[in-house]
Amino acid sequence: MHKLRTILLGAASVVIVASAASAADMVAPAPAPAPAAGFNWSGFYVGLGGGLGAVNHRISTNALGPGISFNGIGGEGAFGELTVGYDHMLTDRFLLGGFIDTNLGNIGPSVDITGGPGIDLTNSYGFDAVARLGYMLNGSTLGYVLGGYTWEHFKLDSGPIGIHYSDSRGGYVLGAGMETAISHNWTIKAEYRYSNYGNDSVLDLGPGASLNVEPSTHTFHIAANYHFGAEGAGPAIASPVYDWSGLYVGAAVGAGEVVHDLSILGGGIDINGIGGEGVFGELNAGYDHDFGGFVAGLMVDGNVSGISTDLNLGGGGGSGSLDADYGFDILGRVGMKVNPSTLAYVLGGYSWGHFKLGGSGPVFGGAGSYDWSSSGFSVGGGLETAVSTHMTLGIEYRYAQFADKDFSSMLGAPPGSLKVEPSSHTVRVGLKYKFN
Repeated sequence: MHKLRTILLGAASVVIVASAASAADMVAPAPAPAPAAGFNWSGFYVGLGGGLGAVNHRISTNALGPGISFNGIGGEGAFGELTVGYDHMLTDRFLLGGFIDTNLGNIGPSVDITGGPGIDLTNSYGFDAVARLGYMLNGSTLGYVLGGYTWEHFKLDSGPIGIHYSDSRGGYVLGAGMETAISHNWTIKAEYRYSNYGNDSVLDLGPGASLNVEPSTHTFHIAANYHFGAEGAGPAIASPVYDWSGLYVGAAVGAGEVVHDLSILGGGIDINGIGGEGVFGELNAGYDHDFGGFVAGLMVDGNVSGISTDLNLGGGGGSGSLDADYGFDILGRVGMKVNPSTLAYVLGGYSWGHFKLGGSGPVFGGAGSYDWSSSGFSVGGGLETAVSTHMTLGIEYRYAQFADKDFSSMLGAPPGSLKVEPSSHTVRVGLKYKFN
């Protein structure tokens, strides 16, 4: 995941500093008043939050030869979390801190059989212990990157069948987020995390052979934090005067996961699902109107994606992939100004995605490739904050659901025998430039 780590840290470490002074008629202007003391970020805090996301289980084995892997088995869900942390301002702009949080959730793949037992493999509970490095984007909002240790308990439950299995894994977590002050002691944050729990054996298949599983998650976190002592004197940083009304263009990079839900035999068996993960780039344009306490607008964007499900058979057997390679969205959003510089918003609208199934090698070479497009919807939300009089920086989560595709005819089976319904969980970090 070197590419994923690089693009995450590069996107989240954007630093924008823009200030200018002007003179008129050779007369020096009166000095601007000094900004008032701001939010005191140094100290302990506690938080309550939750989020959504997806897990991808990469499966590999050397039992039939080297290099055999499937990336992977995916599922989605929600979680809640509690946080305790401490921050210290190194300078007026830079912050160093750390936090520990615990989570309880149901993210994971599942199998539902009509009239039969269900099977669920869930990320049931765990914790993260991380450090974060932050930069004050303006007088009220912090942008930061994070990294550290993660631990998760995975549980397989097959209900009436009576098969139960559990496993605990440690690994690493990387991410990025924004946190903004909304009152004397309270902040809200929006945050993305990628977690990887290592490639370990879950089944011994004989001398020198095993079945390995490598879980990884993409999650979006939203939380409210209470900072003790935040009413003390914090850094006095001026925030730009920003008018939310106007046309803008923007660019973003992001990461996430797609989950392909399989409906078999007319829905008699439902498998959620086949997972894939990766990164993407996006361009957007839109218009917002400032109504005073809230902002509403429309946006169009297009993306090119590397989110993919991969199957490698090794030993010259070939490889195949199922890619969510590009698409576009037409979205509306409504946001509330949580402070003079920062907008918290929700969004929703139309989404269109293009998908491609293909392969190479002896097993896949004769089949060629197959591609299709699908319409659907997206919902989500995020935080966006002004970093100059014309530019904003934001972090945003989207859940997209696309219409199913019937593959029955490709298999020579009756209609409805196999349908694939893609959905995705993605987070992007982006810049926008407003023209007026």
